[in-house]
Amino acid sequence: MSSKERPTLGGTRIKTRKRNIAAPLDPAAFSDAVVQIYLDNAGDLELIAKSIESSDLNFSRYGDTFFEVVFTGGRTQPGTTKPDEGDRHPYSIIECEPKREVILPSVIYIQKILRRRPFLIKNLENVMRKFLQSLELFEENERKKLAIFTALAFSQKLSGLPPETVFQPLLKDNLVAKGLVLSFMTDFFKEYLIDNSLDDLISILKRGKVEENLLDIFPPTKRSNEAFSEHFTKEGLVALVEYNEKKNFEVKLKEMKSSLTAQLTEEADTSEVIETVKLRVRDAKLPDIEVVRILWDVLMDAVQWSGKNQQQNANAALRQVSFGYFACMPNADLVYLRSFENSCFMSLVKF
Repeated sequence: MSSKERPTLGGTRIKTRKRNIAAPLDPAAFSDAVVQIYLDNAGDLELIAKSIESSDLNFSRYGDTFFEVVFTGGRTQPGTTKPDEGDRHPYSIIECEPKREVILPSVIYIQKILRRRPFLIKNLENVMRKFLQSLELFEENERKKLAIFTALAFSQKLSGLPPETVFQPLLKDNLVAKGLVLSFMTDFFKEYLIDNSLDDLISILKRGKVEENLLDIFPPTKRSNEAFSEHFTKEGLVALVEYNEKKNFEVKLKEMKSSLTAQLTEEADTSEVIETVKLRVRDAKLPDIEVVRILWDVLMDAVQWSGKNQQQNANAALRQVSFGYFACMPNADLVYLRSFENSCFMSLVKF
């Protein structure tokens, strides 16, 4: 069997496909280039922003490195806040004075950069998360600068910076135990409330998923409502103390109402219910006025009122008399009467 040569096309040349060759990462060169822009413009953020805008630097590849230069003046070693080899500049956020009027221009500068390059918001989140998880590596005044920057960033609504990115990394056990988180959050609260209301602050804390557990920022040995009130009153944050006390008060009332509802549903003995209420009043230090209001509401909800069976209605109403023990104060007695009048009025409207 003879082999035949395969036919070929004359005058053609077969080209070998070349693979795309990825350029190696070089964050050091990028960092040095950004540092040089800072140095060439002597720290003038307006001029720096214009120079960065006209540069051909690869921000999409080295976004984290860019914000390291902004915050610390140069590139940091992987996993730490320690400076890495390479050029540095003295105009970083960490190097400036811990004053809002000094740090605010940096916040506005970053806002301008993010408007031009919105994809960098993720890199800002990465760098802030890294720094906040490493608070113990910063000096006390450096931590204060970070707290002021964070407060101003939220005040200026820095391109939708998510609160959970800031607050969740802080809740590391070792940072909390050393009191670093309490100190950081105290500086943050004080700075943020200069330009914003308490409602604005609570909204951010809720979005950051820490509003329900504000005591978690305290070291375990000082984690109590008393310590909360003492600390923030001393720091001049009375509005925050009042908010926390009101929230705790509402929680205690809700717990007592739930407990009473369960007992009445199970038709517990009246004396047992009274003892339960007395115990909760003593432990939670609830005022008589609120206790009477809750007692009445729970009891009225527990009774199956009917417009037809008058005898059952009479027996149900007589049951309320046993709770006169808690209406011994003039104001509480007045609340009791008003609650009774309101119930009668609602019954007339209903039937």
